[in-house]
Amino acid sequence: MKRLFDIFFSFIGIVILSPIIFAIFIAIRLYDNGPVFYKAPRVGRNGIIFKMIKFRTMTINADKTGASSTKADDPRITKPGSILRNYKLDEIPQLFNVLFGEMSIVGPRPQIKWAVDLYTPEEKQILTVRPGITDYASIKFNNEGEILKGSDDPDKLYMEIIHPEKMRLSLEYVKNKSIFTDIKIIFLTILSFFKK
Repeated sequence: MKRLFDIFFSFIGIVILSPIIFAIFIAIRLYDNGPVFYKAPRVGRNGIIFKMIKFRTMTINADKTGASSTKADDPRITKPGSILRNYKLDEIPQLFNVLFGEMSIVGPRPQIKWAVDLYTPEEKQILTVRPGITDYASIKFNNEGEILKGSDDPDKLYMEIIHPEKMRLSLEYVKNKSIFTDIKIIFLTILSFFKK
C-alpha cells in the first residue's frame, strides 16, 4: 500500500510542480550554465548505494571540495541555490527517486556512506526501509544550515549536535511506521514549508 501511495503521489507531484521544475531549471542554467541537477551518492534500503537527485545549489564540482555537511554561509552555495535550499525546493527532483522505487515520500533521510558506516547495530534498522524525502527529523532540523553556520568543521558539528537526534527520530519512525504516520508527517512538512 505504501508503494502504491508513493507512486501515485510522486507522479501527481511531478505533474503539478512541472512549471516550478521548469522555472528552476532555467534559473540554474542562466546563472552559470552548469549542470541543473546534482546526483548525490546515498545509502538506501538494505545498504544499496543510489544517486539521490537534487537541483544543484552549489558551485560546479563543489562536492570535490569542503565538508559533506553544508552550513548556511558556505561560500560554495550559489545565489539561486541559497533560495532553493531555504525553501527546500532543491529536494523536488527526489520525486523521481520515489517514482523509480529508490526512495519514499516519507522515510528517514538518506545518509552518505561514511555516516552510515558509523551506525550502531540498532541504527542499522533504519536501512530496512526506503529512505524518504521528509520525516520527523527533516521537520525538526529544517534549519540545519543555520545550526552549522559559522562552524570551521560542519561535519564534526553535525555529528555532535544533529546526527544523534536524527537517528533517534529515524528509529522512532521505523518502529512505528504506518500510512497514518506518513500522512501526519506530510501534513507537518507542508505546514513547516508555509511557516518559512
